[in-house]
Amino acid sequence: MPTVTLSFDNGPDPEVTPRVLDVLAARDLRSTFFVVGQKLADPAARKMAERARAEGHWIGNHTWTHGTPLGQIADAAESVAEISRTQQEIGDLAHPEKWFRPFGGGGRIGPWLLSAAARDHLVAQGFSLVLWNSIPRDWERHETWPDHALSDCRANDRTLVVLHDHIAPSVRQLDRFIGTLLDEGFDIRQDFPEACVPMRRGDVRAPLERFVTG
Repeated sequence: MPTVTLSFDNGPDPEVTPRVLDVLAARDLRSTFFVVGQKLADPAARKMAERARAEGHWIGNHTWTHGTPLGQIADAAESVAEISRTQQEIGDLAHPEKWFRPFGGGGRIGPWLLSAAARDHLVAQGFSLVLWNSIPRDWERHETWPDHALSDCRANDRTLVVLHDHIAPSVRQLDRFIGTLLDEGFDIRQDFPEACVPMRRGDVRAPLERFVTG
């Protein structure tokens, strides 16, 4: 049976994240929320991450600012701080696997994802690196992103979809997307495809050179 994992980046958002959580709760589904550290520092937003954690969702690290891909940050210490500062902010909401998803600058995968210093920090601190194989670009395709995501899901046995829990117009399509997946017989799971996790608990399981600058 083909399987799909849903993940949500760039939150938490006090207004939009609850809508995502409501849809997932109604469908009895679990997901992962890759949070932006500086957003999580807002108490109202943190409450949404706390709710997500309490409802069985996993909380992952998606850098502090989500401003520049780590491989494009010249200052090695700054690229590391983007990870470490966010993990500190996540605190006791963190999953034991210490999930980290880098900023792709538009969902792209390449050497801009990580600096050498960031990679070394992830290894030393026992992080698990989570990538993706479906970017339906819901930040710009507010109405039609489900069609693009469905195309990806139909083409793969195991799909990890990146969506965003801070874009209200796109979230309106979430339940329709999930309903179509279930109608077509997809198994929606929380765990990640192994091919999308090249590092687990600091153990590098697939070559990282193509994700690292320097």
